[in-house]
Amino acid sequence: MTNILSVENVELYYDHIYALKGVSIDVGEGETVALIGANGAGKSSILRAITGLRPIKSGRITYQGEKLDGTPAAEIVRRGISMVPEGRRAFPLMSVKDNLLMGAFTRTDKAEIEQTLENVLTRFPRLKERYHQQASTMSGGEQQMMVIGRALMARPKLLLLDEPSLGIAPKIVQDIARAIVAISRDEKVSILLVEQNSRMALSISNRAYALSTGSIALSGNSKELMNDDRIKAAYLGGEL
Repeated sequence: MTNILSVENVELYYDHIYALKGVSIDVGEGETVALIGANGAGKSSILRAITGLRPIKSGRITYQGEKLDGTPAAEIVRRGISMVPEGRRAFPLMSVKDNLLMGAFTRTDKAEIEQTLENVLTRFPRLKERYHQQASTMSGGEQQMMVIGRALMARPKLLLLDEPSLGIAPKIVQDIARAIVAISRDEKVSILLVEQNSRMALSISNRAYALSTGSIALSGNSKELMNDDRIKAAYLGGEL
């Protein structure tokens, strides 16, 4: 399998404090990879390093075989990377439609943008029902569907998801998990999923990395990790 993304021996600091200590991860083309671990383990720091929101101290990040670290954020989007940030970050006073269209800001092909919009509304029927509503009037789960849809409007090759289940009702978490699986399958998008909900993350990913205080503690096939006693004890609250 060809890697679409490689993070190699990356170190990242926040005010002289290590956030990442020599972290290396790969995401293959068409693959869903999960990053699991406790709050503060460094999962979101990896996404910030990939998207250029935090400069790395050392190491290297490559995307489609080319250097990515040091690339401006808008150029990263143009190259095919979209991120769904933690806490949703919807534009609350804008309609669902306008929130979605914000995701296509690097595109100029109007007919194709309309087609992508139609695809997103088909994937998330609730957004179609609330198309002209202000985003602030929607539930947390609906807003999460909207910001995933917004990221898809850029037609990414790599989708970064930061805690998509956070603060969302369990039934909606299941809907979002199913949507992530379908996006990977139907749109051939590679996905890097950061999640504290380790059970959900392992159930929908191909491979996973478990982080602990800025380092990779364990990695491997997600199904195998689900049955690993160390993962069960540390991340799954005992028995599955």
